[in-house]
Amino acid sequence: MEVRLEMARKPKVADGQVIQYTTLKVRLYPTEAQAELFEKTFGCCRYIWNRMLADQRRFYEETGAHFIPTPAKYKNGAPFLKEVDNQALTQEYNKLAQAFRVFFKSPEVFRHPKFKRKKDDRDSFTACSHEFESGPTIYTTRDGIRMTKAGIVKAKFSRRPQAWWKLKRITVSKTKAGKYYCSILYDCPVKKPEPVVPTPETTLGLKYSMGHFYVADNGEMAGPPRWLKQSREKLVRIQQKLSRMEPGSRNYEQAVQKYRLLHEHIANQRRDFLHKESSRIANGWDAVCMRDDDMREMSQKVMLGNALEAGFGTFRELLRYKLERQGKSLVLLDRYTPTTRTCSVCAMVQSGVDYTASAWTCPKCGTIHNREVNAAKNIKLEGLARLCA
Repeated sequence: MEVRLEMARKPKVADGQVIQYTTLKVRLYPTEAQAELFEKTFGCCRYIWNRMLADQRRFYEETGAHFIPTPAKYKNGAPFLKEVDNQALTQEYNKLAQAFRVFFKSPEVFRHPKFKRKKDDRDSFTACSHEFESGPTIYTTRDGIRMTKAGIVKAKFSRRPQAWWKLKRITVSKTKAGKYYCSILYDCPVKKPEPVVPTPETTLGLKYSMGHFYVADNGEMAGPPRWLKQSREKLVRIQQKLSRMEPGSRNYEQAVQKYRLLHEHIANQRRDFLHKESSRIANGWDAVCMRDDDMREMSQKVMLGNALEAGFGTFRELLRYKLERQGKSLVLLDRYTPTTRTCSVCAMVQSGVDYTASAWTCPKCGTIHNREVNAAKNIKLEGLARLCA
């Protein structure tokens, strides 16, 4: 998955090249001492975030000015902060400063930074790699990752970086099931892709579908794989067993662990499906047209399904950067474009449409439309008009 960052110093690249940011996620197998250090770092990051945020609020109430103290100001009063990587604490300061920047810029979109709680927030910390004469502070080995203070942590790589990629930073995280992962961010110079000029034959229109995930203008439909449904059925059975167990018992704790592992398995299955489907479309089409639907708003209005659970917003973002890497276009239409009630043959906009019906007949030209396929065709036509404008 691509990650874009604003760097203080932009890397130098040759003419005709651009910097592409790529993240590789690997599984970590730390020793007991390394796992203990990770847990301390997680706690110190929460502590320093909450202390800086509390002091910022207090300073603002007293003076009316915005000021965030640096982590160094807390180390004398909290000596345990010296036991963890200083880079992890520095990154918490940078994250808090960035959270305030986006909040002050768009308060109607981004909310005010809030305090972190152990039971609500994900355990994670970030550390940047720095180059010295002796070498980088963070680097990968044949079967592990060398980190500051933790040393070489054993890791399992599903994919290896290229020799010319430069490691920028890592983010170590722990799942609810107790597994450790590391997301490694690289910047790599690549040849700037040539813009691809799409044609009507090489352009695809996609519409979100509650029953099929998406419906294309050519009638193609994609639904979540069968094994994803089977995993959800297992999850229901585990939830039923948990409701009949005594909280705190050994059987209850074992069932909770199974529940967490299955939740993580379902998330991995969904992510795998989204990546494979977005890659297939990005490699096979020159342009994709979609509507910029607000999935959160849609999930609140539709009572018979969970629009957020499908991951269509993530699918849209994956498709965007995969198309951009090939010089292709993703056209997003306004979410209120009347694609469903517009006839794709005569362009008549119907005043009222039964959204529960799978088909409708145009009163002007008499064409019988599949409701979702017709909407996908209108999305494609509108997207092509924008591309040609």
